[in-house]
Amino acid sequence: MVTAAMRVDEAIRIITEPAVYVVGKQSIDDAELSRFLGDHGVSWESDSEIAGEVLTETAGRVCYMSFAKPRPGGNAAYLNHIKEVGHGSVLEHAVWNFVITGVSRTLTHELVRHRAGMSYSQLSQRYVDESVAEYVVPDIIANDPELHAIWLESVTHAHAAYVKLAEKLNAKLGDPQAAAAAMLPPDADRTTRRKTARQAARSVLPNATETKIFVTANARALRHFLEQRGSAFAEPEIRKLAGKFLDILQKDSPNLFGDYVRVPLPDGTFEVTTPYKKV
Repeated sequence: MVTAAMRVDEAIRIITEPAVYVVGKQSIDDAELSRFLGDHGVSWESDSEIAGEVLTETAGRVCYMSFAKPRPGGNAAYLNHIKEVGHGSVLEHAVWNFVITGVSRTLTHELVRHRAGMSYSQLSQRYVDESVAEYVVPDIIANDPELHAIWLESVTHAHAAYVKLAEKLNAKLGDPQAAAAAMLPPDADRTTRRKTARQAARSVLPNATETKIFVTANARALRHFLEQRGSAFAEPEIRKLAGKFLDILQKDSPNLFGDYVRVPLPDGTFEVTTPYKKV
């Protein structure tokens, strides 16, 4: 049985579960918000203490200058109405910063297609040595010993080929003629040679290679991600990541993400749904 993170040997570690770290959130300058309200002759205070929720409500109220006579129900009712009427642009003002690890390059190829409202900085295989590496195995393979053995054999061969290529290329680029053929200056430093060797050697690494990625996203973009990648039709690994995001976001901001529910699927996993789609 493959656990969430299992070391095969000193050089290879197998992963089945992603990890998401919330490394940044917004804060509110209460004095400036009060100054803005005072300059316009109104006094208003949200009942939410979550910055993203307060800023989203503030943005919505600016559109109509509806601070003086807010409807009853507080922030939760206000944001629920925003979702009902599809006024999604104001959700773009709530922002989170995440570090995601334990995911494959297959997943990040799909993740970075979500461009509007999301920004990325990903681990570089040109600069980072993959000779001690991690690989993400799909659950459908991890749960079958025979399939997992085939998968592991393939990953092990690819990993060994990468290590050999990186070592031999690095040594070869120490020769001025070989360096010139690779379009390197004759006095190229060790760092440049290593980068050149790794960028060529990485061509044999599989899509299963683990990667790390820093993501900044606003609430509207995150809702779109949850609906697209939390769907029953999404690729299983990224659907699992959508579930991790949902756990964090519903705890962190229930008024912005509390409308999502999990619906069980026949394989024991779940999909993410909401009555307020495409906000």
